Amino acid sequence: MDKVYASAAEALKGVVADDQTIAVGGFGLCGIPEALIAALRDSGVQNLTCISNNAGVDGFGLGQLLSTRQIRKMIASYVGENKEFERQYLAGELELEFTPQGTLAEKLRAGGAGIPAFFTRTGVGTIVADGKEIREFDGEEYVMERSLVPDVSLVKAYKADRSGNLVFRKTARNFNPNVAMAGKVTIVEVEEIVDVGAFDPDQVHLPGIYVHRIVLNAHPEKRIEQRTVRNAQGA
Repeated sequence: MDKVYASAAEALKGVVADDQTIAVGGFGLCGIPEALIAALRDSGVQNLTCISNNAGVDGFGLGQLLSTRQIRKMIASYVGENKEFERQYLAGELELEFTPQGTLAEKLRAGGAGIPAFFTRTGVGTIVADGKEIREFDGEEYVMERSLVPDVSLVKAYKADRSGNLVFRKTARNFNPNVAMAGKVTIVEVEEIVDVGAFDPDQVHLPGIYVHRIVLNAHPEKRIEQRTVRNAQGA
């Protein structure tokens, strides 16, 4: 089956809608689906719950959807690079569910594996555990975490074949495989599309069974949040 769509807007058409839960891959700005996020912004959908490790930066990544007020709630691990996020949250305009980073990754992985919930020691005795079931195993307390199964997952990969088998590149792999597995519908942005059979099976990082639509973005911006270099004298 050929899963390639002509543009990011076409890939989102008929899939995204108001009031959905949408998971977005990436870590900071590394490995984010830039074209799909921009197309989501341009779609005009509202009242979204977004699951992502972070919310991008002001004006880029998911920060674009904060600027247009399309996000109602964030489920995230880190928000420190985004002043608009901070402003909306402190003003009571944005809901926030803080989730430890490893727990967030496991909530997505478990969702993709069909596991409805799991127990972890992370967060026991903190506000993370408020309102959640606590159970003792082998003398230690564990908090129950529900898995995440978003309506739509937006993912960035390096290469895909036309049936959706994916290869990720270096640290851009980050949250993307788990996000891809968890989504009821998964849309993937890639830098290169190859014919089916071009990948050695051992090269495939995520099989195409998890992927529903693919869009090509051959030249993403790949913006860096902060670049720090030494001057020549200090080198």
